[in-house]
Amino acid sequence: MTTASGLHRPRLYSARDVRELDRCAIERHGIPGHVLMQRAARAAFSLLRECWPQAARLVVLCGPGNNGGDGYEVACLARAAGLHVDVVAVGATPAKGDAVSAHAAWCAGGGIVRPFGADGVLRELGRAEVLVDAVFGIGIDRPVSGTPEAAIRALNLRLPQQRVLALDLPSGLDSDSGEVHGVAVRADATISFIGRKIGLYLGAGPEQAGARHFADLDIPSAVFGAAPGRADLLRRQDLAQRLPRRRRDAHKGRHGHVLVVGGNAGMAGAALLAARGALRSGAGLVSVATRAAHAPALSAAQPELMVHAVETAEALQPLLARADVVALGPGLGQDDWARTLYRAVLQGAQPTVIDADALNLLAAGVGPGAGPAHVLTPHPGEAARLLGLDSAQVQAQRLQMARQLHDRTGATSVLKGAGSLVAGARGLGLCPYGNPGMGVGGMGDVLSGIIAALIAQGLDLQDAAELGVLAHALAGDAAAAAGERGLIPGDLLSELRGVLNP
Repeated sequence: MTTASGLHRPRLYSARDVRELDRCAIERHGIPGHVLMQRAARAAFSLLRECWPQAARLVVLCGPGNNGGDGYEVACLARAAGLHVDVVAVGATPAKGDAVSAHAAWCAGGGIVRPFGADGVLRELGRAEVLVDAVFGIGIDRPVSGTPEAAIRALNLRLPQQRVLALDLPSGLDSDSGEVHGVAVRADATISFIGRKIGLYLGAGPEQAGARHFADLDIPSAVFGAAPGRADLLRRQDLAQRLPRRRRDAHKGRHGHVLVVGGNAGMAGAALLAARGALRSGAGLVSVATRAAHAPALSAAQPELMVHAVETAEALQPLLARADVVALGPGLGQDDWARTLYRAVLQGAQPTVIDADALNLLAAGVGPGAGPAHVLTPHPGEAARLLGLDSAQVQAQRLQMARQLHDRTGATSVLKGAGSLVAGARGLGLCPYGNPGMGVGGMGDVLSGIIAALIAQGLDLQDAAELGVLAHALAGDAAAAAGERGLIPGDLLSELRGVLNP
């Protein structure tokens, strides 16, 4: 995908896409399949040596297909480098394709292939410093059983000091959804070839893959036009490349005015977190429209805010007239007061970030619907209510659900969670950052404020949503340096300045 600023970003591909890229490289560009296999092996062995330079003993577990062929080629390279290498066949040895040549090369050099389950194989697994998973790759779309299941379970019982490198994809992981097909390899590192597999970034993918690496195998850039890909990978450097530079003569009026609408009885903290997120993300002015009872406390908690007691739609109108963008929903509730303010905001023309209870009111059909001037930021449960599904269905098909949210409403849509997705007119973006410590109430309120602040500073809605998700996740990772357990939304606020000033 090309961004609003004209930048191109890495694409994420399905298994079908990658097969098409592979076919195009071989048939249209004349690169023999065995040459690609050797390039993959060189990239994998180079990564292995970089990650674990002290390793002297390897066990390579090879399946019968091309992923196994990659494994045989890695074994040949390791043997040539003087390492002790054992090769274990998980299932049959290759009978067709380029993997046959790779298997033959290993055997021609005196290499022995022992079947998994043979005497001494488990003992050799226990002696290895690095275990190489070359069993399935992208070739599995059904529950793992039989010998492969036993081999994967044995590999996952490795000793604490042993490391696992997966080739292309941890065996047993679905290349498209990140679903585990019964059992999957838990790798310390995974190197993906030709195209980045989207399943490494969805569902259980990040947990199973470990550190993710990529090698394009030096195929011509024209090959990548053969398949559209499924999403773009958002990157840390996007912030430096896409955030506008501030002029030396800038003033607060040039940095936009965010209005946070929320903070119903007992929920003032949500509105405060969103407002602080907007302040720390560079908005020139931030106002809060909240319950009268909360206004003094919010003013005292954050003197930089302009806090207004608003109990009616009429009282909200002057604030809406002055705002460049509205963050609607943090602590809003769903009572009559909430519905009144919700309708008043959505009847206006200003860009609006719709979050939390505002999403529940949207799902319930209260007042105007969402449209192109809006950004929706649902977690899976809220997305399920918007789409008339349950959260398990949303989680099982996150890519499709993010697109549906955008297609049905026209709004830029952020489907939050591990691997947050942003769907807009220019396609789909996936954020690979963030951590489990961020699974706590209030994190979404901060995100709403960040996105609203970026819109206020002149970014279009999709760029603001993507960069807001990126900044939020990266700030969460920085805050988690002291530990994930006990991380709270306020911890992100002090990290945002560093993230947003790369």
